Amino acid sequence: MLLHDTALIYGRYLRQSLRSRFALLFGVLTPLLYLLFFGPLLTGLPLGGQGSSWQVLVPGLLLQLGLFGALFAGFTVILEKGQGVVERMRVTPVSRLALLLGRVLRDATVFVFQAVLLVLAALVMGLRAPLAGVLIGFAFVALLTLSLASLSYALGMKVRTPQEFGPLINMVSMPSMLLSGLMLPMTLAPAWLDVLSHFVPFRYLVDAVRDAYVGEYTSAHMLYGVLAAVGFTALSVTAGTRVFRTTGA
Repeated sequence: MLLHDTALIYGRYLRQSLRSRFALLFGVLTPLLYLLFFGPLLTGLPLGGQGSSWQVLVPGLLLQLGLFGALFAGFTVILEKGQGVVERMRVTPVSRLALLLGRVLRDATVFVFQAVLLVLAALVMGLRAPLAGVLIGFAFVALLTLSLASLSYALGMKVRTPQEFGPLINMVSMPSMLLSGLMLPMTLAPAWLDVLSHFVPFRYLVDAVRDAYVGEYTSAHMLYGVLAAVGFTALSVTAGTRVFRTTGA
């Protein structure tokens, strides 16, 4: 029942995404601009890690794609509430977990597709990374999307207008980007800032993907990254499902 309901919701929203191909490609534009205009500036600079500058930058851009895209996913559920779509779905026998999972799995599919495009562009520009590391990076993008999109939809169910939603998301997204080391490793930062960044769970994901891109699959960074990603995803999906079950009931 759950799988059937999830597949129905997933298919509905995936078809919507496929009908808007421009939006599908536009989502990868900002990371591509960073890749094209920021990446060459780092070539040859000592970034305090293993591998080339591309092996440092590209993992951060992949997770930036998931971070910003998934956090703003809740805008759609605000619009659907206004149109009565959410209420009509909630009075059907469809599983409340499926209402959330179908949406977030669609988001994960879209962002992994965009991540593939980003990596292909990076390969053209000079990125060299093991295939296993690249695939691990896609898995982290998917987990990050599942977790953040779940929280974003939960917040979208709670607030009434996009004007309330936007500032709350910006309060989370900007500190997360700056303290997770998406652009540059936090080991380059002053000691106090490096310590502070360890309280941001996204840092562990970034460090893990950077290790994967240089072939380090059994490092401490990888272990902490997997634990952070899986744990955060489980908590987020649980919280999101609870909101879908109770809000407006």
